[in-house]
Amino acid sequence: MHMINTSEILETLQMIDHQKLDVRTITMGISLFSCVTDDEKKLCDNIYDLITRRAERLVQVGRDIEREIGVPIVNKRISVTPAALVTGAIHDPVKVARAMDRAAKATGVDFIGGYSALVQKAMTEADRRLIESIPEALATTDLVCSSVNVGSTRAGINMDAVRLMGDVVKRTAEATADNGGLGCAKLVVFCNAVEDNPFMAGAFHGPGEGDCAVSVGVSGPGVVKVALEGVKDAPFDEVAETIKRTAFHITRVGQLVAREASRRLEVPFGIVDLSLAPTPAVGDSVAAILEEMGLEICGAHGTTAALALLNDAVKKGGVMASSHVGGLSGAFIPVSEDIGMIQAAQKGALSLEKLEAMTCVCSVGLDMIAVPGDTPAETVAAIIADEAAIGMVNNKTTAVRLIPAPGKKVGDNVEFGGLLGHAPVIPVREYSAAAFIHRGGRIPAPLHSLRN
Repeated sequence: MHMINTSEILETLQMIDHQKLDVRTITMGISLFSCVTDDEKKLCDNIYDLITRRAERLVQVGRDIEREIGVPIVNKRISVTPAALVTGAIHDPVKVARAMDRAAKATGVDFIGGYSALVQKAMTEADRRLIESIPEALATTDLVCSSVNVGSTRAGINMDAVRLMGDVVKRTAEATADNGGLGCAKLVVFCNAVEDNPFMAGAFHGPGEGDCAVSVGVSGPGVVKVALEGVKDAPFDEVAETIKRTAFHITRVGQLVAREASRRLEVPFGIVDLSLAPTPAVGDSVAAILEEMGLEICGAHGTTAALALLNDAVKKGGVMASSHVGGLSGAFIPVSEDIGMIQAAQKGALSLEKLEAMTCVCSVGLDMIAVPGDTPAETVAAIIADEAAIGMVNNKTTAVRLIPAPGKKVGDNVEFGGLLGHAPVIPVREYSAAAFIHRGGRIPAPLHSLRN
C-alpha cells in the first residue's frame, strides 16, 4: 500500500490553504425498499424514520473529520432510492417529497436527492405521477432534489418522457418564479444516469446498491490551475501528466475522508467521485484551467480539445489513487457556478451550441444554464433530446439542468446565491422543434449497444 509521506502532507496542506481543495460532499445513500407499503401515511412515516435513523450522525461525523483532518467538507447530503420505485401503490407522491424534506432538516444535511424516476425505455403510471408532481414537490420543499433518466445507450431515448420533461421544467420554473426559477436548479434530466453519483442535484441511491453506503465527492479546480502554472509553454504530454499527478493527490484526500466516514458511521464505503466542480469563488474555476492551457477565453476554438484532455487526465489520475472511483469523475461545466464561465458567457464567448459541443467530452452536460423565460416547452424538450443523443451515442452520462428564468430575457442576470452562483441569460435558437417533439415514441438504441 502507498504510504503518505511528509512531502505529500505538506503539499496537501498547501492545496487546502491556498488552492481551494475541498471535499465537496459526503453523501449517504439509503435504500427505501424496506419502507414500501400501500398505506400513504405509513410509507411517509417509514421513509422519515429510516432516513433519520440511518443519517442521524452523518453531519456530526462530517464535522468531526473536517476538524481532525483539516480538510474542508462543504456539504453533507443524503441520496435515496428513486422515489418512483417506492410510490407505485399511493396516489400523491408529493407527500413522500415532503417526508424526505422533513427528514433532511431533522438530520441537518444540506440536500436530499432521489425524488427521481428511471424512464429510459418506458413509463409506469407511478413514474408518470411522480414526474408530473415534480413542480409542486420542488416548490413546496427546501432541500429535495429531483432527477429523471430519459435515455440510455442500451434502451435509446424515451421521447415521450423528453416531451413531458420539457413541460415539467417550464412548470417548475413558473412554480418557483419568486426565486428566479430556483426549482430548476434542483432538477436534472439525465441520459445514462449512474447509480452512485454523490453530487446534487442528480444524486440517487440506485436500485443496484445495497441498504446503505457512504460516498465522497472531492473537488479542486484551483489546485489543477496552480499546478499548470508550473508547466507554462510545455507540450500537452507534460500538461496531461501534471493533471494526472494532481488528480492523484486530490483523490487520496477523498479516499482518506471516505474510509474514515465509513468506519465511524459503520456503513459500507461506496465510491470516491473526483469531479472538478467549480464554485463562483475566484480561484475555483474549470474555465480558468482551460485558459491556463493557452486559450484567450473559455469558449474560444480549442476549448473542446482542452476540456477533453482535462477530463481524461483527471480520470486517469483518480483511478490510480483509489480502487473505488465512481460516480461521474471528471470535469463539470455548470455555467452559473464557475466565475470564468459566467464571464465568458457575458462576453458572448460561450453559446449554448459551444457548451453542447463541450459536453461531448466532459463528465456531465448542459448545467446551470439560464435561458429566456418565454422559451417554449418544446424547445426545452429539444435541448434535452440533443443532449441525450450525445450521451446515448457516446455511451456516456449526459444531463441537462436548464433554467427558463421567469420574466427574464437575453442579457439579464439571474441570481441564485451560494454555490449556485448567478447566470447571464443566454439565447436559444428561435426556430421551432414542436413538430419533432410531438412525434413521441422512442429513438432506438445505437447499433453499438448490441454488445452481447
